[in-house]
Order: sequence, then structure tokens, then C-alpha cells
Amino acid sequence: MSNSSDATALIQPTTKTVKVSECQNIDILSDLPDCVILHILSFLNAKEAVRTCVLSSRWKDLWKCLPDLKLHSSHFRTIKIFTKFVSRVLSLRDSSIALHALDLNRKGCIEPRLLKRIVNYAVSHNIQRLGLYFNCDIAQIPPTIFSCQTLTYLNLSVFPIGKRPFFPKSLNLPALTTFHLQNFAFCADHDGRAEPFSDLSRLDSLVLCDCSVRDGIFLCISSPTLVNFTVRSRFYDFYEIELCTPSLVSFAFIGKPCQIISRSSLSSVKYVDIDAEMLDMDTKHPLILLSSLLGLVNTKSLTVTASTLQVLSLYPDLFEIKLPSLGNLKSLKVKMKPLSYELRKILVYTKLQKIKSRKEAAELEKAYKAGLEPSSIIPEGIVEFLLQNSPSAEVDIVDWSWSNAHSIT
Repeated sequence: MSNSSDATALIQPTTKTVKVSECQNIDILSDLPDCVILHILSFLNAKEAVRTCVLSSRWKDLWKCLPDLKLHSSHFRTIKIFTKFVSRVLSLRDSSIALHALDLNRKGCIEPRLLKRIVNYAVSHNIQRLGLYFNCDIAQIPPTIFSCQTLTYLNLSVFPIGKRPFFPKSLNLPALTTFHLQNFAFCADHDGRAEPFSDLSRLDSLVLCDCSVRDGIFLCISSPTLVNFTVRSRFYDFYEIELCTPSLVSFAFIGKPCQIISRSSLSSVKYVDIDAEMLDMDTKHPLILLSSLLGLVNTKSLTVTASTLQVLSLYPDLFEIKLPSLGNLKSLKVKMKPLSYELRKILVYTKLQKIKSRKEAAELEKAYKAGLEPSSIIPEGIVEFLLQNSPSAEVDIVDWSWSNAHSIT
């Protein structure tokens, strides 16, 4: 295939009219430097970038020099067409040009052979930012990812059909600063502990979504450089998180409360965001949530959802506790996230246990079915409880919408 027909073969362009100056008959866009055109093309997905290059004979080969590739299967009519497109792009791209960023989003199961080819191509072209989002039915991700010397940002979001893929026990990613993992299984040692990130000497930000510990209950996060840590925990995953992170400044938690144990104390943590949920009557959840708050001695900003406050309120005799923490709080933000059906049911059940009158119980059940219980989305006295050591902290009650929900995927 000749160079002039490469782009045309990849994508048949939609018929369009390119406006030129009627007076001088000059194509202004084509006179722009290649670096400017490439910068503009970098904002497009790969399909649109190739299609755009077909519009001008001068641009016909520019897409081959793109430093960023966005490969999304949703832009194609069929998976077969998408797979063929990806293969052709990797084959025809200028191999002398380093690949700065690659973003793969594949709906449905990705073929292991295609995944391996994409990963090997990216690593061999000095990739710096890599994002992979796909369904899979494989036990392990191509291992070359975990020994890439140039990666600074890595997002691996897999959606397994069966068991979660195993995460390697050792890593060789000397440049990595940002790591986002979703649906991986960490392998524990004989002592029941998994410590997967201790080899990352430059790690700054870590996000864990719906991960688990295989054959153990302790996930150890050991990093002297980690500044930002976010974890989302599903209800069927059980493990404790042990932190050895002396530089940690920001911590966010979403989902079922899990036990946080800190070997380096949490005195460095200044910003905390908690969205706790409770889907069963396990009495450990309020206790675990409270114990997490006790270590926040130097936290300046605390953000919680209404559901977090409701879970905390279930701790027996909560208001009799004198908090040893939150003495440096400057800001408390409460997000008015609607309570889940399961949490509302738990709250009403808890109230019913304290009611002796059948009439009151019947009225409470009626109000619950009508959506009137709990009557207040923020438990009475809970805000004052959190502010007992910082009464002058600014309190901000904000509306909730799914658009401002935690964006961690």
C-alpha cells in the first residue's frame, strides 16, 4: 500500500467541504506547521484523527506521527472493524516516533493476542501514560507492562468475566508516579499479607477500586513518597489496610468501611474525603468508621456524605465519646447524597428495636414505606460531634448530583 493511500484505506472520509479564501484561494489550515496540526489532532480519538488527515494531501501522513493514541471501540460499528483498525494503526505508524500516551477503551472481551500486541508496542515505544479499560477472561495482564522504564502514569481498569486477574508480586516501574488499579487480586504471602507497591520509589498518587487480597486479609501500602491515596471497597471484599506512608496528605474512601492501620501515624494527612455505605447489619462498620476518624489529628479539611454520618450515628452511645482528633479542622463539608435503600432499611430497623409501642412501630413502618424515614438525612447532633474540638471550623452543606460524585474510574 502506498503512503498516499494509507489513511484512505483506514477510514473512508465523510464528504465535507473545506472552506478556502475566495479571494486568494488559500487553504489556511494546511499552512499551519506540522507541530500545530499534530497538537490539534492529539485532542481527537484515533479514528477522527485519521479521518481528518484524509482531508488534505499535505496531512495524509501526519497521523502516523501522533504521540497520543485514543483507541475506543465505541467509535466503531463492530468489534471486528475496531480490531482491524487498531492493527493497521500500529503497523503503519512511524516507528521512529515515541508514543507519549495511549488510551485503550474496549467494550466487551478483548482478545489476549491484541492486548499483548498493544502493550508490547506501547512499551517498545517509550510510553509515558497508559490507560487500559476492557473486559477480560485472562488470569494475568501482559507482564511487560510492569517492567516499563518510561511509564509515569498507569491506569489498569479491567472487568473480569470470572476471577480477578492476579497482580504481580514485584514491579519494575522506576518512573511511575500515578497508579490506578481496578478489579485486581493481590497475592498474599505466607503471613496473609500483600505488599505490592513497595518497589515504586516515585509513587505519588494511588487509586484502588474493588481490588481484593487472595489468601490473606492484610493489604500493606508501603511508600515513603505517596501523597494521595484513594480506595473504593465493595461489600464482598474483606481486608484490612495497613499504611506506612509518612508523606500521605490526601486520603479518600468510598464504600464499605475497612480497617485502617497506620504504622507511620496519620498525622501528615490534611485532606480526607469519606463516602461510607452500609448494606447489612454488621455492627463492625460504625466502629471501623469511628476508629478511622480517631487518627486524623492534623486534618484540616474533612468531606463526608450524609450516608457516612448515618453509618457513624449507629455507633452505640456515640455522643458520649470525647474525640482525641479533628482538633485542627478548618473545613467540614457534607454532601447530601441520597441514602441507599439498604441503609434506610437498616436505620428504620434500628429505630424499631428501641420502640416499645406497636402503634409507634406501625407509624414508623408506614413512614418508611412512604419514603419519610429517616426524617432527617443528617442525624441530629452529628455535625456538632465532629466539631467538638474545632467549633470554629467552616461547615458547608452541599447538594449531591451524580455529576459531582467521586470520579475515580
